[in-house]
Amino acid sequence: MDNLIIHDKAYSSRLLVGTGKYKDFAQTREAIDASSAQIITIAVRRTNIGQSTDEPNLLDLLPPTQFTLLPNTAGCFTADDAIRTLHLARELLDGHSLVKLEVLGDPNTLYPNIVETIKAAKVLVKNGFHIMVYTSDDPIVAKQLEDIGCVAIMPLASLIGSGMGILNPWNLQIIISNATVPVIVDAGVGTASDATIAMELGCDGVLMNTAIAASKNPILMASAMRKAVEAGRDAFLAGRMEKRTSYNADPSSPINNTIASSKNKVT
Repeated sequence: MDNLIIHDKAYSSRLLVGTGKYKDFAQTREAIDASSAQIITIAVRRTNIGQSTDEPNLLDLLPPTQFTLLPNTAGCFTADDAIRTLHLARELLDGHSLVKLEVLGDPNTLYPNIVETIKAAKVLVKNGFHIMVYTSDDPIVAKQLEDIGCVAIMPLASLIGSGMGILNPWNLQIIISNATVPVIVDAGVGTASDATIAMELGCDGVLMNTAIAASKNPILMASAMRKAVEAGRDAFLAGRMEKRTSYNADPSSPINNTIASSKNKVT
């Protein structure tokens, strides 16, 4: 079985999904089921996972016994805010240590603040967290975060929620070739072909939310994304044919010694 391994745990699905922007909890669960995702990311600052006893609790819909929950620091703009948020998540989730760290640079682009991300990662690793980290597509930064001890590197494909797809495949390939931990594209995926391309490049997985939740039919799109990730992974493992730089055609079937060739023509 070609599993995704995150911090010594195996997952058959390489599609990770978020829980925001759906019309209600019922649609959230239906889309997640259609995606077959096993790792579900939750924005701790925006979602009730027990901190508000008088509001619906997402854990009732997505119990930790069925999914690996990945609390994230969406909405944090400083290392200190991110650190506090993840300590709260660990308390609410009974010591859960696998988390997604993201520290944003500004509210318009939601581009990562790398200085604050590295600062937070150092503290959180020392505090026993296992960090999957959202970052830019800078190969040097990606390697630094791995060296700090992050268990997965999550470079953006393009800006969060933009749906622009993979804008810099070359940097992603450098990150992948240098990494010894999983590389998971996070942010910017807009449709199924974007997910397939990420997997064909050699990414270990894809995380998405808006591409599914903001589509006209989230349930159908979730299913499409599942198939796209699977197809891209299979294509990567199979190994694509070499691109030909010449203009000489190479037919799929040989034309020599065929019935219609002059050599074998019946007189």
